[in-house]
Amino acid sequence: MVAYQDFVTLSQSRDSEDRGQAAHLAAMAYIGHQGPADEHAALYAALIGFLDDPSVRVRGALAYGLLHAGDAPRPIILALLQDSPVIARAVAQYSPALVDADLMALVRAGEPTMLLALAMREHLSARVAEALLDVGDRGLTLKLLGRPDIEFSTSALVRLAGGAGLADAEIRGALLARSDLPAEGRFLLVQAVASALRHLRIVKGAIAPQRLDRLLRDATDTALTGIGEEEAVAGRSPYASELVEREQVSSRVLLHAIVQGHVLFFADCVAELGETPREKVFTLLESGSRAALNALFSRCGLTEPVRNLLARLIFHARVADLADDLAARHFVVTALTEELIADHQGMIPADLEEAFGYLSEQNVILARRAARGVMSAFAGETQSEMPLPELGFEERLALPAA
Repeated sequence: MVAYQDFVTLSQSRDSEDRGQAAHLAAMAYIGHQGPADEHAALYAALIGFLDDPSVRVRGALAYGLLHAGDAPRPIILALLQDSPVIARAVAQYSPALVDADLMALVRAGEPTMLLALAMREHLSARVAEALLDVGDRGLTLKLLGRPDIEFSTSALVRLAGGAGLADAEIRGALLARSDLPAEGRFLLVQAVASALRHLRIVKGAIAPQRLDRLLRDATDTALTGIGEEEAVAGRSPYASELVEREQVSSRVLLHAIVQGHVLFFADCVAELGETPREKVFTLLESGSRAALNALFSRCGLTEPVRNLLARLIFHARVADLADDLAARHFVVTALTEELIADHQGMIPADLEEAFGYLSEQNVILARRAARGVMSAFAGETQSEMPLPELGFEERLALPAA
């Protein structure tokens, strides 16, 4: 305990260290005060007096005493917010007495070190956090995105993904690491990653251009339908409706959704395209006849050859686990490709060229994936020798030097 007369002696000392001690004592006494009103008023007046002290050390001691108190007097906190930079930054970063209106004024002022202090506050509302994002400072943006406790609005994250996220790999990574990134923004970033890979020198030098295009297109399609499947599982249908509205749902996307086993996303797309209740679409996909499926796809505006192809694929999918079984996926794509060639005697109609091209691409991709490890596994289980034909000298091929 300190007697009030001793406190007055300290506060009037020529030594700034003594005055700083007095300022800190006054702040602590004010925050924890439970005595009479006149005593409380005297303490408040003492705090006001320390604001005019010429020593930064004294004003800093005052700020330190009030820094973490939610019931610190606002006039004093606001005065300290206008004090020397080191005091102002500490108040901006730690004081819970500041409200959003105070913080927004600091954001509008735009002083870089102050903005960084705001970004490190323990609690930030979405309003203030998004105002800080809109400043456009890269370091500030990364700091904010790295805080999972901040709840950004959907529009703010999509806006950032479509802006800085397209050009800056580190911001892309920070956005993709957030679980609250909306599906639209996530797919925008996937497309940006594919574009960056396509133009990366080490990638272009390692993979032939046409094959690279096929690989990236397949990966992008898988991301589109995979994100859609997650949204459908969570019961969020706007993603599919937004894709339909932007005319991003082609016959290729529909085929890819089934082949990858993303049937919930496929159902959402069909429901949106055909303006049909989702429950009815599910029923038809699970047990509908070929005629019923054709009628459903006709409402979606698909041509007859594409309708028939999708119906065939659905019948295959009903008896195969396309979501998890790679071999089953390869078998279904191969069977469908062979059926199309047989039905049309090798003359694939123009309406089916895109779909047939997709199936042919998938056939190669899935064959490669399905073949990985098969020979090594077989070699580990057998003792027999590899059957090789007997070649005479005349039959040997003379290959030119590489």
